[in-house]
Amino acid sequence: MMNTSPESAANDTQNLPHHEDLVDERLVCWYFVVALVYMGISFVGGLLMALQLVQWNPEPAELLSPGRWRMIHTNAIAYGFITNCFLGALHWAIPRLTLKTVLDRRLSYFIFFAWQVVVVSTVVGILLGQAQGVEWGETPVWIDPLALVGLALVAVNFLAPILQCKGPLYVSLWYFMAAFIWTFLTYAMGNFLPEYFVSGTSGGAIAGLFIHDLVGLFVTPLAWGLMYYFVPILLQKPIWSHGLSLVGFWGLAFFYPLNGIHHFLYTPIPMFLQYGAIISTIAVEMVVTTVIINFFGTLWGSGRALVTNLPIRWFYTGMVLYFVTCTQCAMQVTLTFQKLIHFTDWVVGHAHLVMFGVFTLWFFGMMTYLFPRLLRQPWYSYRLCEWHYWLSFGGILVMFLDLTFAGLFQGYYWASLQPWDASLDGSYPFWMIRLFAGLTIITGQFCFVVNLWKTWRLSRSPVTQTEAVTATATA
Repeated sequence: MMNTSPESAANDTQNLPHHEDLVDERLVCWYFVVALVYMGISFVGGLLMALQLVQWNPEPAELLSPGRWRMIHTNAIAYGFITNCFLGALHWAIPRLTLKTVLDRRLSYFIFFAWQVVVVSTVVGILLGQAQGVEWGETPVWIDPLALVGLALVAVNFLAPILQCKGPLYVSLWYFMAAFIWTFLTYAMGNFLPEYFVSGTSGGAIAGLFIHDLVGLFVTPLAWGLMYYFVPILLQKPIWSHGLSLVGFWGLAFFYPLNGIHHFLYTPIPMFLQYGAIISTIAVEMVVTTVIINFFGTLWGSGRALVTNLPIRWFYTGMVLYFVTCTQCAMQVTLTFQKLIHFTDWVVGHAHLVMFGVFTLWFFGMMTYLFPRLLRQPWYSYRLCEWHYWLSFGGILVMFLDLTFAGLFQGYYWASLQPWDASLDGSYPFWMIRLFAGLTIITGQFCFVVNLWKTWRLSRSPVTQTEAVTATATA
């Protein structure tokens, strides 16, 4: 049984006299900071690839080749930035939702350092040419067992306080529990079955499931679970519909595991699997619509918060873009549409929209809300916070539209049977816009890091610490 009443709001900092005993705030801060470091590494990979496309990257060394840094770009986001953000946010949310600490704080610190070893080893292994041939599963073979053990430890550490709860569970905890189980099984499926047990077309089908299930059964449930936690707190009202929250959770659980095959339409994979993937992908869009309606129903009557509350603006911007990307996905998985956009930049734009335009924007909203509480110091500059939002949102919007149109042009170039060079010449203007859209996004993150650094410096000043604690408590 789920509970969508605003207990989480009641359990927030102001109403928990001993909240510091529940949450290790230093560890939460560490996770967010190291996530930003990995984001910077990922941006280096993306920039090298963008420069290569416009022929501005001379490739002075093989270790700087865009082929390798493209894999670092995706892995640093998936396992460096996103995973560390999740671990930090979960260390904040789960103790407040359960009123219980994680199983063992020593285990939490062990997981923190062990996971950084896994991510750094993955980067080094890819640079040295040890990558596997599985999208999002390029981690070197010897790292996979370590990563799987780490995921199991994360599940045990967080499930312990959840399973001790009595009575109805808040909807966020349902998403979290499912994600811990799904992520472990998905990672094992994608990194072990194609490598050791299943080859050929069957292995490709499993790889397709892994690619999408990692998004839908790892990133999506944890992200939406955190939205169900943070939005009621910031709006100070319950989620609009208990029934729609049930539809959203069970719809995700039922339809999303079947989606991955839509990456391999028009392949030797049996057509009944391809048709099943198409139908389930379109069904997911209907499920997502119920979730979006639920959150905008919650916002109803509090629309002013989009102007006055920056974290809420981050969250709801991501929700709108999530609806856009799922609508786009429902279109692009049809066999007719797939003929045009397969292997084009349309798919690249789609991936950037969901990973940066949705989930990363949500993480920025969480950081914007939590860093002043973690540091007990208001932001150094609210203007820099605004610049961070507008540069990030504007940059990803331009990049998404640019790559979407680039994909359509490329598809028509190929369908017209013109020489390959014609499609390259037609793509250069789009790739140039993509480069500067990426630089805009990077500039936004620079504003955020500078603001965070200045805020941290202020928090170290003994003169402002007392005032900062008071201001943060009343914020």
